[in-house]
Amino acid sequence: MKEISITTQFTVFDSAKELPEDVYSLMEEAVAIRKKAYAPYSKFRVGVAILLDDGHIVLGSNQENAAYPSGLCAERVAIFYAGSVYPEAKILKIAITAASDTNKTTTPIPPCGSCRQSIAEYELKQDTPIEIYFMGEEGEVNKSASLKNLLPFMFDKKFL
Repeated sequence: MKEISITTQFTVFDSAKELPEDVYSLMEEAVAIRKKAYAPYSKFRVGVAILLDDGHIVLGSNQENAAYPSGLCAERVAIFYAGSVYPEAKILKIAITAASDTNKTTTPIPPCGSCRQSIAEYELKQDTPIEIYFMGEEGEVNKSASLKNLLPFMFDKKFL
């Protein structure tokens, strides 16, 4: 038997206003699309803006469905769109913001497990890290330099 230790590292910004200008603009796009989320059941809205290496910005918001779990998280809406419309582009940065209709979210909200696995697929495919910025409605913003910080034991094609 042996023990292993895994260390992850994040940068924490006090607010979105502290972000570099390009990331702040990306987060503002995520906030705008978050407000268009279709979340009549959870009342929890998520918005995502993805910056591609060709300069395109892809947006996504969560889309719920009465036949749960037929809906889709904002991260997967955006990343699957990017993968289908811009298959050769690399994802440079992802900005994620989440807000509840019932209470203020001031804690950074990371992607769920399914979204982490989906982001991992693209990070491994492009063989370069994806910067991920995530926040609640307001307050601190966490930055991960790679999805590996959020999902250190990634499942990928080499296991198949």
